[in-house]
Amino acid sequence: MFPPPGPPTPSPPVSASSTPPVVVRGLSKAYAGKPAVRTVDLEVAAGEIFGLLGPNGAGKTTTVECLVGLRAPDAGEIRLCGLDARAQPAAIRQHLGVALQSTALPDRMTPREALGLFGQFYARRRPVEDLLARFGLTEQGDQAFDRLSGGQRQRLALALAFLNEPAVVFLDEPTTGLDPQARRDLHALIRGLRDDGCAVVLTTHLLDEAETLCDRVAIIDRGQVVATGAPRDLAAGSRGRQAVHLRVRGPFAAGSLAALPGVTGLETRPEGFTFETESPAATLAGLAPLLAAPGVELLELQVRRASLEEVFLQLTREEHQ
Repeated sequence: MFPPPGPPTPSPPVSASSTPPVVVRGLSKAYAGKPAVRTVDLEVAAGEIFGLLGPNGAGKTTTVECLVGLRAPDAGEIRLCGLDARAQPAAIRQHLGVALQSTALPDRMTPREALGLFGQFYARRRPVEDLLARFGLTEQGDQAFDRLSGGQRQRLALALAFLNEPAVVFLDEPTTGLDPQARRDLHALIRGLRDDGCAVVLTTHLLDEAETLCDRVAIIDRGQVVATGAPRDLAAGSRGRQAVHLRVRGPFAAGSLAALPGVTGLETRPEGFTFETESPAATLAGLAPLLAAPGVELLELQVRRASLEEVFLQLTREEHQ
């Protein structure tokens, strides 16, 4: 959440055309000559939760900082709500909501005071009491910020981001540090923003969260988008890969697994072996003699579609080879 400087000024209305509210073309940014973001193209539709995924240092945070106006890109075009981000930054901010990973407010400021204060920066804003009720903060409305739990602070960050009825909401690692119940509660609130027609752009390092929460994701590595699509589609289209988990007892010839047809990404763990295969039938046919060896007992064998996490690891591993 960030307020524009100065008193609120009327801004151009959001276009009712079919143009996506977030359009990025050829976005590039470098630091000291080292590329952080390289020719990124993105589109996010209204009523969509779009996730930016990537290893640490991949460029996803820099991408978001450029989109919300915290950093100036070196090249490329950013259009938000039909407006040029470089030419009309103040107008764009009237239509954006931003919640950073850590929301810092004065210790003694209450949620009701914060919403009332920041609401003064917007020409259009939701009533404070409505926001407190929607984000589950009515009972904490007059409680000091330093007395709020982590989940309550994150809900307040969302309320501040939604204060101006934005068309686009940017969320940076919104559930970091939350317990499972607080995460589920926040997921429900984020889905509510989507259901209101917002385009929601979030970064997360929790791939299970992205798989369950996001309608589409972009995987960024070394500043470039290496894959974009619905999590299920990315997993289903991962070159036909299947994930295999194997657990055995006895003198198993573990070294022979890597040589089986189609096997990649073999990992040996205390709970067994995991790997991927592009040729499940051929892999299992080659595995059968190993399991039939004297003294070997099969305890568990699972073959399933690759998860988003496995696709993510495979794509980023390929980029570094």
